[in-house]
Amino acid sequence: MKLESQLADRPVFVTGADGFVGSHLVDTLVEYGADVHAFVRATSSGELNNIVHRADQITVHRGDLRDRHSVRKALSALEGHDDSIIFHLGAQAHVGESWDRPYETIDTNIYGTLNLLQSIVDLDLEIYKFDVAGTSEEYGNVREEVIDNHEFNDDGGVLLSERSPVNPTSIYATSKLGADFLTMNYYDAYNLPTVTTRMFNNYGPRQNPRYITGTIITQALEREIVELGNLTPRRDMCYVSDGVRGHLHVALEGTPGEQYVYGYGENISMRDWTETILDVGREHGYWGSVEIVQDEDRYRPGDSDVEELLVGYEKLHNETGWEPEVSWREGIHQTIDWYANNKPSWYGRVDWR
Repeated sequence: MKLESQLADRPVFVTGADGFVGSHLVDTLVEYGADVHAFVRATSSGELNNIVHRADQITVHRGDLRDRHSVRKALSALEGHDDSIIFHLGAQAHVGESWDRPYETIDTNIYGTLNLLQSIVDLDLEIYKFDVAGTSEEYGNVREEVIDNHEFNDDGGVLLSERSPVNPTSIYATSKLGADFLTMNYYDAYNLPTVTTRMFNNYGPRQNPRYITGTIITQALEREIVELGNLTPRRDMCYVSDGVRGHLHVALEGTPGEQYVYGYGENISMRDWTETILDVGREHGYWGSVEIVQDEDRYRPGDSDVEELLVGYEKLHNETGWEPEVSWREGIHQTIDWYANNKPSWYGRVDWR
């Protein structure tokens, strides 16, 4: 059954709805005719950024994941329904900032998830699915003592699946793993129809320019050098529309109590990713020659960097048919084009000026 027909008029609650992936998810849900409830962080201005163009088509709930009262009040909008879906994408989602803001990261990502889960129980909501967004960073680096529990591809690369051991190496990754386990606990204890997902590195329009793809593009648009940190790690880069489709497939067709991981299915070093972005930008006339400069001040602290991430998404593909559709060069082009045409949306947020 097509995703559109399963979402028409269905109540859907999205945390982090005004964020990067959340806003793209809201766009798709509105286009498919869902009854969208967007939970966004209350600010003094009350302004929306990424979903302002959808304001008249959705119900906006302002609150804070760390405040269980505002969470419960917002979720009460789902009372009386038995087919609603909750997508929990709200989080402090930047690895580097988790070291600068450790308490906020733990509060938002762990206590925020707990507030949602407990509110569902307290309100006795009959929901169809609760999908919590995890991260590939939860896998961390391979530990020698459990290397036999890992899978490897034909090139000797570590292939990460739902069965792979976890080894979080940042406060962000640890907080997301904690949220995963909390979600599983509520399935075991209360039979809540929960699923956990681990998306591998998303990129695309509207992403915070402090993430690797955005910082490369914004620097290249503004000057003749890009200053970056460690360029040896390899990442599995997945375009945001593919990430959104993954969430939808898991929520509609995934099995409660199960975990699903997905991404592009190939990985690339950050140096090659940078060079590919610069090449695509030159090809389409966004910039000329740009020099890559490594800056040790931009490295992650200590040994916290993850060396290699590569997904094996067979479980999700076999159960739902999902697979990535957007190639790296196509996705990069669309992303560059957004940054080039939306400078006011990102210029005040960069960390390289």
